[in-house]
Amino acid sequence: MLGMIWWCRSWAVKWIWVNILSLLVLAGMAATNLDRLQQLALSRYGVEVARLVGEWRTLLPPVPGSNELDKLERINNFFNRRIRWVEDSVLWQQDDYWATVLETLGKGAGDCEDFAIAKYVSLLLAGVPESKLRLTYVRLQRPERTEPEAHMILAYYATPSSEPLILDNFNPDIKPAAQRPDLTPVYAFNATQLWFRGPNPSSSDPTVRISRWRDVLARLQAEHTL
Repeated sequence: MLGMIWWCRSWAVKWIWVNILSLLVLAGMAATNLDRLQQLALSRYGVEVARLVGEWRTLLPPVPGSNELDKLERINNFFNRRIRWVEDSVLWQQDDYWATVLETLGKGAGDCEDFAIAKYVSLLLAGVPESKLRLTYVRLQRPERTEPEAHMILAYYATPSSEPLILDNFNPDIKPAAQRPDLTPVYAFNATQLWFRGPNPSSSDPTVRISRWRDVLARLQAEHTL
């Protein structure tokens, strides 16, 4: 019996160390990729943007005693404070362009999709599980306008059945969805799933249904961000 207990403990210790080593390898790979991203920022945009990318990177490693809500606050505040809202027609001379994190930092500006994508990618890199994050297309009703407008936010679900927290560029405070009656959800997605006004994901592949999402994911990989 003692031999069996020792074997189980030994196996458990080995299993734990294998997982720790795997995490360290993945962390090393992420750091290497972000080093390459920062070098790309320097060559493409210059010293100031490379410095901004370095500042952004400091938000990603875990802080002792911090939790996921701390990560949400740090990353939401960073982009809301450092990035200006500018329409795609002005910034990119296109009706609708979804930028990568590097492109958004390089321009120092973006529209709602760019804010949401930058926060989504940053939280993934900070270790928040993808299953908790959904880019959400909504109708935004602003007081000064008679008609709602298309808008995108990032929603965070602590559990699949939780009320989501909303990360938005128009309203800088993270609030539960119930406190954002100005938003009406239409559909949501992440890299693997797609939702249409309900708790259950669709069987559709979001990268097939949403071509701009597929394109920006490919550019994020090419730029060594994901």
